[in-house]
Amino acid sequence: MSVVPASLPHETPAGPAAFLARQLPLQPKPIDHYLLGGDQVWLKRAGPGNSAWRYRVLSVAAVLLRLPVLRPVPNPGGQAAIATEVRRLRALAAQGVRVPAVLAAEPGGFLMSHLGVPGQEAPSLANAIRAAVAQGAPAVLPLWTQGLELLQEVHGQGLCLSQAFARNMVICADGALACVDFEDDPAAALPLDECQVRDVLCYLHSTAIYLAHAQALPEARTVWDAWLARPVYGEAFHATLRQTVARLGWLRRLPQDRSWGRDAQRLRAAYDLLASADHS
Repeated sequence: MSVVPASLPHETPAGPAAFLARQLPLQPKPIDHYLLGGDQVWLKRAGPGNSAWRYRVLSVAAVLLRLPVLRPVPNPGGQAAIATEVRRLRALAAQGVRVPAVLAAEPGGFLMSHLGVPGQEAPSLANAIRAAVAQGAPAVLPLWTQGLELLQEVHGQGLCLSQAFARNMVICADGALACVDFEDDPAAALPLDECQVRDVLCYLHSTAIYLAHAQALPEARTVWDAWLARPVYGEAFHATLRQTVARLGWLRRLPQDRSWGRDAQRLRAAYDLLASADHS
């Protein structure tokens, strides 16, 4: 949702509901953007249903690794995913979490607002952090800390995200972060502490490698320790995090370089950061 081509389709005078009803059956892409009343909007339509086999595989992995936070959150896709995303976007917005506004919705798709200036890219936090690596720790750390702060703001209200990767955090025109991609609802399947630990794991997995590349891990560990020490989370969260880190100890055997591939390098960098604190 963060990439906006240079040219936009011609503006249409229709209101959101009428425009959605007319354009939804015509749109070939899963998601596309338009001008509506001078504002850029995004239309997301229902895709095909998701196969259940991948959830069974993840369930087996969660049991074998004794990691309940890895238990899969069902996402059947299709109209069910659209209904979940519309419901979650509206609920999160009502709680003050910055997300795209739902402008109109039907079972087959919905229309939402753009998070940036019309015609301009609203970059993801992941892209911003990656672009800042060449400038070193002073450029990367403030961006990375901003993502941590967003997580704590959401969690402090007793909420969770869905897939809290940095790619799903968007930098708005005013510099604040917003969240996207809510096709599943972890809180409907897992206890809140596990949902929030999942959010943290997703965020660290998607960002720790850039901290390592920017030589920012030592400073990030200090930020991470201070973040954990805040009185936002209860004992259930800290216990789940401690248990998760302990059972991921085998990751320390992974090489820190790319000799086993980038995925292994990401896991090792995230573990190095997680294991640096006592999580008390």
